[in-house]
Amino acid sequence: MSLWENIQADIESATGMAAALEHHGAVGGGCINQAARIRYGDTTYFVKLNSASGLDMFTAEAQGLEELRQCRELKIPAPVCVGSDRQSAWLVMENLALGGHGSAAALGEGLAAMHRITREAYGWDIDNTIGSTPQENAWLDDWIDFWRARRLRFQLDLAGRHGAGRALMTRGEQLLDELPALFDGYTPVASLLHGDLWSGNYAYTPEGDPAIFDPAVYYGDREADLAMTELFGGFGRDFYAAYNQAWPVDTGYPVRKTLYNLYHILNHYNLFGGGYASQAQRMTESLLSELR
Repeated sequence: MSLWENIQADIESATGMAAALEHHGAVGGGCINQAARIRYGDTTYFVKLNSASGLDMFTAEAQGLEELRQCRELKIPAPVCVGSDRQSAWLVMENLALGGHGSAAALGEGLAAMHRITREAYGWDIDNTIGSTPQENAWLDDWIDFWRARRLRFQLDLAGRHGAGRALMTRGEQLLDELPALFDGYTPVASLLHGDLWSGNYAYTPEGDPAIFDPAVYYGDREADLAMTELFGGFGRDFYAAYNQAWPVDTGYPVRKTLYNLYHILNHYNLFGGGYASQAQRMTESLLSELR
């Protein structure tokens, strides 16, 4: 069968409804996956496509969307099915109508509500990806141990294999050793996190409801989600005011946000190379300077 015949069969199996599938064409915007909107009977679905090796990535994303859908204050697309053939893997999900204008304050309040969904430990039930980089999520009871081992250590080791300079590697190791000093008097709850919350991963429905998508889900310090919203901008003053009204951040956040964004900058170096290594080194030096 062809790719679209296989996807049609998967949707029929998942929904229990037989219908004709119309391929509406490609959707732009992604740098990792291809995407398309399709019509299946009277329903429009959003489909992500990758090579067959992307099946595990899509399986984890589908489970992440289901996890986020515990939050009723934000719109999150429902996954429909995940599948693959010899050439391709796909994730079919609800097609949210996006492109409307909404309240940044509602987005901030919704994110705070999502962060109120917690677990007893840090991590998640399965590993997933951050971009196309593997993201390890095995549960740990200590947040500092989790951030050191599952986040910074993983990215730093990968950066070394990609040719990062000795200065970044040496100072990065020092930061890993001194990590507890950045958490003096602060033990975060294990909040449900989007994990990759930059401005390209939220939008508003035509009714003005805030929506989030393309997650890299795990349970951790809510400051990590907030930090990424500041990394590339695009959220606005009302978003932060509403979030802090709903759940004020700790006084140590202005320093720790650099720590959390270091993970993403190292990941950008590992994905794209270029000047991200020097940016990561500057961030590392800034964090170490706070400990003198």
